[in-house]
Amino acid sequence: MLEISPSKVARIIIRARELDAKTARWDTPSDDADAESILESRASDATEDELRSYISDLNEDEQASLVAIMWIGRETFSADDLQEAIETAKSEASAPTADYLLGIPLLSDYLQSGLEELGHDSDELIDAHLK
Repeated sequence: MLEISPSKVARIIIRARELDAKTARWDTPSDDADAESILESRASDATEDELRSYISDLNEDEQASLVAIMWIGRETFSADDLQEAIETAKSEASAPTADYLLGIPLLSDYLQSGLEELGHDSDELIDAHLK
């Protein structure tokens, strides 16, 4: 059984997508790039800090479930192995969960796939947060 609400996972997916959409700063746009359409990552941008804080504020059980959902979405575990994935996440935690998760490329995709594998309509959950 999941120890984190799917709604919290949807919120993390949204913020992780915002972070993934950022690009490194650039000084001179190329001919192909529209300066107004490129999102820049700046030191003053709080997106990563907010996401890191949100994940860090989750309790240990919620963090372990979040990691398990990501692993299921990445196909490290199957949905049938949810409890084993949660227990593994708890026993193998050696770094802050936020550091671990934010270091994973495609985090939002893996979390969304993991929710789907566990029978949740991730699009509906995400849409509820965007309204």
